Amino acid sequence: MRFPALPLAAAAALPLFAETTAPVNGEIRVQSHIAVPMRDGVKLYADLYRPRHEGRFPTLITRTPYGVQRDGMHPAVIAFARRGYAVLVQDTRGRYESEGAWDPFRNEANDGYDTVEWAARQPWSTGKVGMHGGSYLAHVQWQAATMRPPHLTAIFPALASTSIYHNTFYHGGAFKLALALGWGVVRMPFRIMNPQYWHMDPYAPEEMKYENMVWKLPVSTIDLESSGQPVKHFRDWVAHQSYDQYWRAISDEERFDKVAVPAYNFGGWFDLLLGGTLNGYTGVRAKGATEAARKGAKLIVGPWGHGASQKFGDLDFGPAAMRDILELENRWNDHYLKGIDNGIDREPPVEIFFMGANKWAKFADWPVPGARVTPFYLDSGGRANSWRGDGVLRRDPPTGAPVDRYSYDPDNPVPSLGGNDCCGAPFPVGPRDQRPVESRNDVLVYTSAELAEPLAIAGPVRMKLAASTDGRDTDWMAKLVDVYPDGRAFNVAEGILRARFHGGLDKPQPLEPGRSYEFDIDMRGTANVFLPGHRIRVDITSGNFPQFDRNPNTGEALGASSRMRVAKQTVHHGAGKLSRIELPVVTQP
Repeated sequence: MRFPALPLAAAAALPLFAETTAPVNGEIRVQSHIAVPMRDGVKLYADLYRPRHEGRFPTLITRTPYGVQRDGMHPAVIAFARRGYAVLVQDTRGRYESEGAWDPFRNEANDGYDTVEWAARQPWSTGKVGMHGGSYLAHVQWQAATMRPPHLTAIFPALASTSIYHNTFYHGGAFKLALALGWGVVRMPFRIMNPQYWHMDPYAPEEMKYENMVWKLPVSTIDLESSGQPVKHFRDWVAHQSYDQYWRAISDEERFDKVAVPAYNFGGWFDLLLGGTLNGYTGVRAKGATEAARKGAKLIVGPWGHGASQKFGDLDFGPAAMRDILELENRWNDHYLKGIDNGIDREPPVEIFFMGANKWAKFADWPVPGARVTPFYLDSGGRANSWRGDGVLRRDPPTGAPVDRYSYDPDNPVPSLGGNDCCGAPFPVGPRDQRPVESRNDVLVYTSAELAEPLAIAGPVRMKLAASTDGRDTDWMAKLVDVYPDGRAFNVAEGILRARFHGGLDKPQPLEPGRSYEFDIDMRGTANVFLPGHRIRVDITSGNFPQFDRNPNTGEALGASSRMRVAKQTVHHGAGKLSRIELPVVTQP
């Protein structure tokens, strides 16, 4: 079946418009419904945008599960074609016009390889092929690159995951419920985008609204409530709760040593897939298959979510925060696909935005060279519950032996407020004032004294939490917060650990009730300047719902439990059990 084309895709030619970045050749032509054969006989269908005149052109490939005629994609595709590129836009396997079964993430390596090599052989291609796109459209770039197609020359993975387990549907072993349900079931269960966005429909029955569906138990059958039938990929994600072969088979991080081409990693500090952006750069920089891949790797991270913006969440980072991704891609593609010496290969490979100071800085690598991993210790008189408590964050280790306690009730979890999520999440994302959740007694709050001098950090952030619980499993959630002089408290970085994974994300182990462990919580990374008069804060709790599913504290497998129990939590910060956050302190930019 041929889906109706937008007027834009049906046009034989489009008029010239002025571009300031490079000369253009004139009108373009669009050819629709081109069959691209895969190695197993399945045909994937694509549209081709290219200059109107005959010739061979460097080629860009965009592979998408969202439909080749999706609004918002065409301006960049048209701009590339007018700049002298042939741009192939393809529906991925099992989506829209393409044949085959839709099984997210699992067929993109071979299909990407076959598409690159098919395009390189066409009479309109010079044989130099690059790839374009963000989010899922970036995941497919990594998958293709790990297969080393001979004609792939460079990739530009924007807002990309490099491990669907670590960067996307799990973090620290905790299940990203809002994303998995919203993207995998509500929006993308079968061949086309589900038109019934219940979480945005004021007329939807109460039981079908997104914000109500997330409460249903067991988690493993929520898909029936939304789609009316089982959604296989959602059930697979729930069933594979640890980092096992199911996930390893599609993890780019297992195969960075196969990537032979330069990759430009573009992401945001509050993006859902920030871990993939950072790991994509560091992984290829260290392990890439060729010197060109290792030396050519680039990284840019701004104060954004799942796309560049000046204002995100509750903060406006100023006009300097915006970067034109099309301009960056044009310089990248012109150099690697057209052979233009525009100097991009001689510029520092890393450019990051320092929040707080609201300015960009360039570096020779990431993590930032010379960063000093500096511990800040949790301390209190035993009453750190809420911002009204006596929790303190200090530079020197505490000498006393008190502990802090709270109860985590999964029937009344701490609600998600801000943080790294996207795509219609049913809660506010990005930097948000944390005081509403910091007022709860099941949130421990540790705050430093006011800073007399600015403190800049840039790099990975980790929480080393000495803690115990009275059950076989629970969750530990940590947030790094910048407290403004007027009391507003904005999240800077966050991380979570499902306690059963204290020995590794591939080795779930039940806890010994009452035993103290040191839990290592990955908080990804950030770049922030805590300004004079500000204070540094760490929040510790056990819930972040519905961004993450609720740990029932029973020790049962994810999706198996329909019952909950209240957990009694203890955080230690003395007598050799030191809880601390490790911050990468750098010279102020």
